[in-house]
Amino acid sequence: MAAPLILVVEDDPALITLLQYNLERAGFRCAVAQDGEQALIHAKEIPPDLILLDWMIPLMSGIELCRQFRRSPSLQMVPIIMVTARGEEADRIRGLETGADDYVIKPFSPQELIARIRALLRRSQPGLST
Repeated sequence: MAAPLILVVEDDPALITLLQYNLERAGFRCAVAQDGEQALIHAKEIPPDLILLDWMIPLMSGIELCRQFRRSPSLQMVPIIMVTARGEEADRIRGLETGADDYVIKPFSPQELIARIRALLRRSQPGLST
């Protein structure tokens, strides 16, 4: 069985490198989209097991992208973790109410993020080994 595929939607090259390194080290496969349109195309072509989604990305905000994922029959059940610098309570509430399953504020601990990913995957896909 293939390792779970995580779609990283992020436009900061340094953060992409950090996330890819830590995800692959933890046994995940990793795909990257640097803007909202790229993310939508990639997710529809190869549905990921989980999406890490930045709020502030080019072409389409993470919030709008989250709405689109939730409206898509093939993606509506895919867990989404928003990973963003927007840390105000109102932002966290908006992210969760838009459809994100979890909300992580930058800067974050890569180990904690991996633990959150594993927890969400256990609930969404009990048979998946991580």
